[in-house]
Amino acid sequence: MIIYDISVPVSSGLPVWPGDPRVSLERVSKIEEGADANVTFIRMSAHTGTHIDAPYHFLGGDNDTVDQLPLELLIGPAYVLHVPVEVNLVKTETLQALVIPEGTTRLLIKTRNSNYWQSAETEFIKEYVAISPDAARYLIERGIQVIGVDYLSIAPFDNTIPTHRILLEAGVLIIEGLNLSGIDQKNYELYCLPLNLIGTDGAPARAVLTQR
Repeated sequence: MIIYDISVPVSSGLPVWPGDPRVSLERVSKIEEGADANVTFIRMSAHTGTHIDAPYHFLGGDNDTVDQLPLELLIGPAYVLHVPVEVNLVKTETLQALVIPEGTTRLLIKTRNSNYWQSAETEFIKEYVAISPDAARYLIERGIQVIGVDYLSIAPFDNTIPTHRILLEAGVLIIEGLNLSGIDQKNYELYCLPLNLIGTDGAPARAVLTQR
């Protein structure tokens, strides 16, 4: 079995959404200073790097927090779809021009965003490729239950609410911050589990694809 780690490495240099705290990994206990063990203190947003958005993130109220998500949706067959590098916004017509296999329920969309992870960018890039509200509705009509994207938001930087709300209200789980560089367009098995953070709007996750 081949395993592809599609999570982005978490470090102090990782780009974060504007206004979120930068990642801090501080060793507060050090063997070389006489401690019995090394211990690291972590400070970061729940939406850092590869992470999952819970419905509570944009819907609030009594909607599911990350500890209530159906984990069975985050494990199973997934299709990686390549979007041409010249596409700036994934619209319905973008998806219709590509081939999403019938019966696909987990879809990971690879765009030029993945190149940012390869180039080790440390600053947030506002001009990332996102999914439009109309494309979100199209994906719901196609029966998609899990959608993954390769930057820190599924929605455009200047209009984040509609795409998120459309998907989350329909019960679609959103994975953001994937690194799909080097991943071919085809079917895989996806394993993507968020930290079991009680009552939160999202959580970091480790995502891998496998193939036999």
